[in-house]
Amino acid sequence: MNLIELEYLATELGARLQQQGWYLVTAESCTGGLLAEAVTAIAGSSVWFDRGFVTYSNAAKQEILGVHHETLTKYGAVSEQTALEMVKGALAHSQAQVGVSITGIAGPSGATPNKPVGTVWIAYAFPNNTYAQHNYFTGDRTGIRKQAVITALQRLLQGL
Repeated sequence: MNLIELEYLATELGARLQQQGWYLVTAESCTGGLLAEAVTAIAGSSVWFDRGFVTYSNAAKQEILGVHHETLTKYGAVSEQTALEMVKGALAHSQAQVGVSITGIAGPSGATPNKPVGTVWIAYAFPNNTYAQHNYFTGDRTGIRKQAVITALQRLLQGL
């Protein structure tokens, strides 16, 4: 992860959120809080970053974010449906107007034939639009996690 690019993206995101008077909330699984770390590394981010949830286990996704057991059973933790429920739950448990959730398989284990290592779903919620996007990243565990964070920041900026 290029730290200069990461800092630029997070700073620009903060400036745009601040212009709107909006807060950001994050819900992370496979990235383990790296996105929240990136935005809180920016001085003054408390003006636009409300909170971050790290819900690595399915139990945490259910208890903290309200992801339905049925969703996890039918679609799995790494799915469009789970990512959408995660971001909606994060918004419901925060003061934020903009949210992002990340759930994926960073490896080296946890893959299935239908969900190989590098499969990541990122969901975005804006005041008038909520959607999830499927991503496939390559590389090792660290590289996949970093790519997910950069992609999330880039798409948040595009959405604003």
